[in-house]
Amino acid sequence: MIRKEIIGVYGTGTIGSGQATLTTGNGYAVVVVGHSARGISRCKRAIEHNWDDLIAEGLASEENKAAAMNLLIFSDELEALKDCTFILEAVSEDPDVKREVYAKIASICRPDTIFASCTSSMDADQLAADIPNPDRFLIAHPFQPVHLQPLVELVGCKATSPSTLRRAKALMDSLHRQTIILNHSDPGFIVNRLAQALYRECIDLIERGVAEPADIDRAVRYAVGMRYASIGLLEYFDAVGYELEAAIAGNIYPTLCNARSVQQLVADGIAFGKTGQKARQGLYIWSESDLEDFRDRLQRPFFTQVREWELPTGTSDQ
Repeated sequence: MIRKEIIGVYGTGTIGSGQATLTTGNGYAVVVVGHSARGISRCKRAIEHNWDDLIAEGLASEENKAAAMNLLIFSDELEALKDCTFILEAVSEDPDVKREVYAKIASICRPDTIFASCTSSMDADQLAADIPNPDRFLIAHPFQPVHLQPLVELVGCKATSPSTLRRAKALMDSLHRQTIILNHSDPGFIVNRLAQALYRECIDLIERGVAEPADIDRAVRYAVGMRYASIGLLEYFDAVGYELEAAIAGNIYPTLCNARSVQQLVADGIAFGKTGQKARQGLYIWSESDLEDFRDRLQRPFFTQVREWELPTGTSDQ
């Protein structure tokens, strides 16, 4: 298969390396641009590690890995993106940084190049405000692990053209993504609005001494997670029925957490350097083996969808 799109990835962190793994894994030529040799080297190692995981699971071969790595170009020069037809931005969650990136990209890229933000919460119109051609901008919000988790939220700004959305959807379809298209931008989109509501309630339960983090996680994994892996939340709402749901809501709604700012547990964690996995301590203590176990469990439910990929070989059709 001949791939017409040349994909650019601006950013060498976890999201950027996942995007590069996914796109090369489906036969696309990819240009990855980073700010430093150290970041680029780290990104390359992360991509190789992703392929090693797939090989260990019997989902890819060393030949596939080598062919995919040959589809990659790494650079610290923005000019390397000039021939890309679709650019995925994967920089820090800072609107000023993102807008600066878009302005730079717009100054060198092709007239038909689409650029997509990976933001998980920012407003599409805010991000598109200073782009010369906002009709070719949109948000394509992935979920980690980016190369394995199939869901992507597509969010246009008011100026995003129908053709931009169609091309973005076609690209995601070719990558075997499950795509959601929002009718308009809303902070956090769908998934992170739901996640933040859960986080807020879970932190409140911990702060009030109702339950320990491990027990709350157990409840989420074996009730919420397993149930809604096979049926939809709103399907279940209809199954329970409005009368019973109204009765339950009447008992629970008045007691739900309604915090409008960061909760004290989180503020204290930031103040004392207990900020989660990167600090090796947050709600849990994270040893090296704990981190490896978490990484394995994060990926495992999604490994089988790699069988849908159009894996590159030594005789690439590019």
